[in-house]
Amino acid sequence: MTAPQVLVLPGWHNSGPGHWQSLWASAYGYTRVEQHDWQRPLRGDWSARLEEVVLGTAAPVVLVAHSLGCLLVAAWAAHSRHTAKVAGALLVAPPDVARDELRPQLPGWAPPVLQPLPFRSTLAASRNDPYCSPAQARAYAAAWGATLVDAGEAGHINTESGLGDWPAGHQLLLALMKD
Repeated sequence: MTAPQVLVLPGWHNSGPGHWQSLWASAYGYTRVEQHDWQRPLRGDWSARLEEVVLGTAAPVVLVAHSLGCLLVAAWAAHSRHTAKVAGALLVAPPDVARDELRPQLPGWAPPVLQPLPFRSTLAASRNDPYCSPAQARAYAAAWGATLVDAGEAGHINTESGLGDWPAGHQLLLALMKD
């Protein structure tokens, strides 16, 4: 059996050099899915780019999404005919794009796609994420059929959270890949 290729899906504004996604890509050779416009993300453009990368990958893939990347996974999975290539997805800190402060900045992302994902998934959420309440994270996990993991009080689970390479998150990924 071919080992899966891990695709890193950053959120809005990309993940900087100190972000756990960037650290994982560097340390483990994971592939970052580069988007054409990190500042003004368009759901259709981002989905098309993910489709292009998945189709260009011979091995099965595991998706590692942060923030808006989680909503990208749900939107892409709802429309792609190639979801069978996905062995699983780690979804971390999805944002609540229906919030008044986010909706105008992220047009086209609300409402998010809320239907079961056709592959295994784990959703890691923080109790004090400024962009998503615990209740909304639970709703996402339920809608997507994801296993919900409480990441404690870790903010948006990003560079500002001070998690470094976030070893607990990498253990979640390894467990997902082992199943």
